[in-house]
Amino acid sequence: MTTSGKFRKFLPGPDHPPIQGIESQDAYSHGDLAYSPPINEILDVMPAKLLAAPFTGITCDGKARKNLFVFEPNGAPVESMTEAARAILALATPQELRKICQPIDSEQWRKWSNPEFYVFRDTLRLEEHGEPLRAAILNLLAASMSQKGFEKAINCMRINHFLGELVNAGKVMNEYSYNFCLFGEPSLTEPWGWQYFGHHLCLHCFVVGKSMTISPTFMGAEPNEIDVGPYAGTTIFRDEERIGLQLMQSLSQQQKDRAQIYKQMKDPAMPPERWIFSDQRHLGGAFQDNRIIPYEGVLASDMSKVQQRTLVDLVGAFVEYLPPGPLAARLGEVERYLGETYFSWIGRYGVGDVYYYRIQSPVILVEFDHHSGVFLCNAEPERFHIHTLVRTPNGNDYGKDWLRQYRCAAKPAERI
Repeated sequence: MTTSGKFRKFLPGPDHPPIQGIESQDAYSHGDLAYSPPINEILDVMPAKLLAAPFTGITCDGKARKNLFVFEPNGAPVESMTEAARAILALATPQELRKICQPIDSEQWRKWSNPEFYVFRDTLRLEEHGEPLRAAILNLLAASMSQKGFEKAINCMRINHFLGELVNAGKVMNEYSYNFCLFGEPSLTEPWGWQYFGHHLCLHCFVVGKSMTISPTFMGAEPNEIDVGPYAGTTIFRDEERIGLQLMQSLSQQQKDRAQIYKQMKDPAMPPERWIFSDQRHLGGAFQDNRIIPYEGVLASDMSKVQQRTLVDLVGAFVEYLPPGPLAARLGEVERYLGETYFSWIGRYGVGDVYYYRIQSPVILVEFDHHSGVFLCNAEPERFHIHTLVRTPNGNDYGKDWLRQYRCAAKPAERI
C-alpha cells in the first residue's frame, strides 16, 4: 500500500521532552527513568497492585461468568510449535536458559507493558543475543501464528525500528528491543506457552494438547507506516481502521447515538478514570487483568444481518494472527455470543476523523484507538498513531481457564 507521510510534519526537535538526551541512552538507562513521575505509577505502582490481587479476568460487573470456554482441540499446529520451542532450548546457553524458562504458573505472564521503557528484566532481551537465537525465537512466533499475523508482528517491530531512527533512539527502540520467555516445558500433551513483549507489540500464547490461544495481545504503531528505507511502503492496521469506520457509518442514526458514548476523544463528560496517561481511551491494557468494564453502546442483536457480518469480519481483522484452526474456533466462539456483543464508539465518524471503538462480549474484548503523539509532536490524536488490543474476558486471558479445566480433568487420573 502507498504511504501518506502525514506524520512528517510532527517530527520532533531535540527539545521535545520524550527524546531529550535519548540519543545517549540505552535500554537500561532509559528504563531507569521509569521510576520518575508519571511513568513510575504506570510501570512500578500499577504492577504491584495488579499482582497483589489474584487473577479473575476482565468482567462487566466484577463476577466472572463460568463455562464460557470449551476446552477441546482446535486444530493448533502444536507439532511445529513444540519443535520450534525445543530448538530454542537447544540453542540457548545455561545463562540464557535462566532468562527463558519460567514455570507455567509464573507471575511473569502478567508482567508486561507496551511502553518502550525496559523495566521488566527477568526474561531474555533479543537485542542482547546473537542472530541464531533471535531467529529461533521468531521461528516459534511464525509457527504459532498465521502468515498474516506473523507479518503484522514483524511490521510492528520494523516500525519500532523506524521510529527509533526518526528520533535518534536506536538503542532504545529497534527491531529487536523485545523480551521473550517460555512457560512450562514444550510438550504435545502438557500445558506450556510463551510471551513476547516490548514497545507496541505484546503477545501471550498458551498451549495445551491440541489447543492454543493467543491473548492478551497489544499491537500498535507510531507512525503506522514506513515511507523510506528498505521497508518503505509498509503500512499497518488499515483493515481495523477501515472496517470499524464502515460499521459505524452503516448504523442508523438511532444506533449511532447509542454507540457513540462520547463525542470528543477527550470529552469533558468522561469520568477521571476514563482517560489515563498511558492508555488514553484503552480500558484493557497492561495491568488491567481484573478490570471491571461495563457494557456500553449498541447491541449486535439490534443490528441487521449485514451489519452483524461486518462486526464479525472486524473481529476477524483483530484475531487474524491465529492459525486457521484456532482462528475458526475463536470466531465461532464470538458468533455464539453475538447476541450479547456490544459495539461502542468515541469521537466522530466522518472520513478522516479520529476515533476509538470497542467490541465487547462475554468471550472477547477488542479495542482500537487513534492516539496523540508520544515521540511525535501531535498533541491531539492522529490517524498515524494507532493502538489495538485483544482480551479474553471472564478468565481465559493467558489460557488460565483452560489450564484450570485441564487440571480438573487430570485430578481423577492422579488418584488412580
